[in-house]
Amino acid sequence: MPLKLKDIQAPVASEMTEFEQKFRKSMRSNVMLLDKITSYIVRRKGKQMRPLFVFLSAGACGGIKEPTYRGASLIELLHTATLVHDDVVDDSHYRRGFFSVNALWKNKIAVLVGDFLLSRGLLLSLNNDDFDLLKIVSNAVKEMSEGELLQMEKARKLDITEEVYYEIIRQKTASLITACCRVGASSADADAQTVDMMTEFGENVGMAFQIKDDLFDYGTYEIGKPTGIDIKEKKMTLPLIYALNQVGRSEKKRIKKMIKKSADEPRYVSEVIDFVKASGGIRYATEVMEDYHAKAKAILDQLPESAYNTSLRQLVQFTIDRTK
Repeated sequence: MPLKLKDIQAPVASEMTEFEQKFRKSMRSNVMLLDKITSYIVRRKGKQMRPLFVFLSAGACGGIKEPTYRGASLIELLHTATLVHDDVVDDSHYRRGFFSVNALWKNKIAVLVGDFLLSRGLLLSLNNDDFDLLKIVSNAVKEMSEGELLQMEKARKLDITEEVYYEIIRQKTASLITACCRVGASSADADAQTVDMMTEFGENVGMAFQIKDDLFDYGTYEIGKPTGIDIKEKKMTLPLIYALNQVGRSEKKRIKKMIKKSADEPRYVSEVIDFVKASGGIRYATEVMEDYHAKAKAILDQLPESAYNTSLRQLVQFTIDRTK
């Protein structure tokens, strides 16, 4: 029977409810337009997996304390700000099936809302002397920006090696989950060794999470027909990188030409997907994902057994088993 997020949240259900109230309060403003927009954002929140990682990590490493709530709010504020800004950069009009902020209120307002959320996160930490937590999350935002830019730089030439790919997803995706787990452990006043251990745990989970996302582009895990969005956007993901490394120079050149034209020629997307599957790219990426998954679980073996630890294991499994 598939794991349900509600069951995984059980050990921190009351804390998550209290966090929701604190988070809403942290977004309030005296400016009516701004308050209206932030209320719209809060009402359309996702699975809340980031704060869940924070609270479960804190619980598993000593106990949930007041700084844990502020750490979770800080991560959500800064992450929400980056999403609002990303939608402007990508000219995206939808977020989680709803209209994006820039689609409803235009780009200028969206950028300013993102700036407001960033400032609220900074002030929340500074006003409570949470300098360690602020440093962790600020570093994650820096990493995410660098990862996005590195991916854009490499997409022009389609020359990403497997090592560069890992660095991109470590910065772009894993850094935020890493920050969640590090913030959780740090907010629980865990010792330095435990904080570092949870940092490594978060990075392994984040790497597995992104590889799973990359596999969705090939229509795996029974989510329907292949989408090929990454291919159209010329994003070199692990299944494709591996497949290209299995063929000679002329074939590699032919596939890269199809990728460059795939946005205008849908048939090329299908050809590239078939090529990746035939070359073992899906199998290889799945094996790498499972390896990161195993490393994450091994780290949890070093922590005391608890309801929090059990839920962390289930949450890691959930990120691997998810179908969207």
